[in-house]
Amino acid sequence: MKAIAQDEFGDVDVLRVRELPEPRIAFDQVLVEVRAAGVNPVDRLVRMGYVKDRVPHHFPLIPGWDVAGVVREVGPAVDGFEPGDEVFGYQRKDHVQHGTYAELVAATERGLAHKPAALSFAEAGGLALTGLTALQALRRVGVSSGDTVLVHAAAGGVGHLAVQVARVLGASRVIGTASPRNHGFLRSLGAEPVSYGDALVDNVAELVGGDGLVDVAFDCVGGAALNDSPALVRDPSRIVSIVDTNVLELGGRYAYAKPVQADLEWLAAHADAGELKVVVQQTFPLAEAAEAHRLLEGRHVRGKIVLTV
Repeated sequence: MKAIAQDEFGDVDVLRVRELPEPRIAFDQVLVEVRAAGVNPVDRLVRMGYVKDRVPHHFPLIPGWDVAGVVREVGPAVDGFEPGDEVFGYQRKDHVQHGTYAELVAATERGLAHKPAALSFAEAGGLALTGLTALQALRRVGVSSGDTVLVHAAAGGVGHLAVQVARVLGASRVIGTASPRNHGFLRSLGAEPVSYGDALVDNVAELVGGDGLVDVAFDCVGGAALNDSPALVRDPSRIVSIVDTNVLELGGRYAYAKPVQADLEWLAAHADAGELKVVVQQTFPLAEAAEAHRLLEGRHVRGKIVLTV
């Protein structure tokens, strides 16, 4: 099969098209013909070796954890999937080597669900990791009916889904930080935009009114935005970050997406109900994965970048 693989850590030029053996599936795995693979910031971290001390890595290494495609074969212990099924999923495994930037993926059943009919393969390929991150992080701080939720970096991959997931969970108001060029985009998702920067605390307080505080702060960017969050929330334990473990020192929580089939099914159901949409800024053919990473590193992506196969 064709795949994007790297033999060393480094910049985008280590990503090359390779001919590699087709994966073999275990008794409880599913062989998926890939139609689309989401490109996520964590893929850059993997490429550069920044997480090699957390998870074992092996070369040649195929990046990617997001996938959408069609089932070719199922293992004898698999329940719920058959050849021909359209699926999507989050395929993070215990070792980093056999990722989703490939024509075929041996997928774990726990990280796979049936693709939402309402989404294209490209959209479904960008849903799993970002959607699970948003859903699990917001649940971690108990978002429910009546909450006002602040999302830092709300126009990005996780952020634009967090805005929508917060609404589905019952939040009465969702405020999203973004540059002015993305304010209209956030309004289209149901968020109230606010500019980030040195005046963030005052800007949020003015928008919120009353005591100027929100119930939940969801951090997708770290740094100054996270450091400002204790001054923005009523209860520091309802700050959640997906990028900076320093949130724990502030009394908040850290969240990291887990491959949970029931959560993937939740995302699919709400996508089919028209309550979640995945905004794909740009697609690239598989062979242009390096170009996709260059765009990702510009840090101005609205929604998702997706590779098509």
